[in-house]
Amino acid sequence: MLAYAKGCFPEEACGLIAGTVDGSGKKTIEKVYLLENTDHSAEHFSLSPADQLRAVKDMRANGWKPLGNWHSHPQTPSRPSQEDKRLAYDRTASYLILSLMRLEQPILNAFHIEDDTVEQEPLEYV
Repeated sequence: MLAYAKGCFPEEACGLIAGTVDGSGKKTIEKVYLLENTDHSAEHFSLSPADQLRAVKDMRANGWKPLGNWHSHPQTPSRPSQEDKRLAYDRTASYLILSLMRLEQPILNAFHIEDDTVEQEPLEYV
């Protein structure tokens, strides 16, 4: 994810995340999909429909669930922008934001976004 986002810099990079959800609701990311930002913008993104379709087919083939999406913020912190909040339609999704504001110290955070309410979700790297 980091290498892809750096390669897309100064545009936002984006993609989907897929994996499993256990009985307690804990999500485990099994795969990160790297999708084209069809907006080719440093301030917003749109996921390529063709890339999304390929990702969903792969999720189904592997028995994974769509868990949410991710995108980079090339020049801003790892927190949802007003546009990110406005476009967060799926209340079950996790929204991961990778800040490249300091390229030598990228920051990745996960969020649950519901209406205008944002809650940070814990991330555990294994």
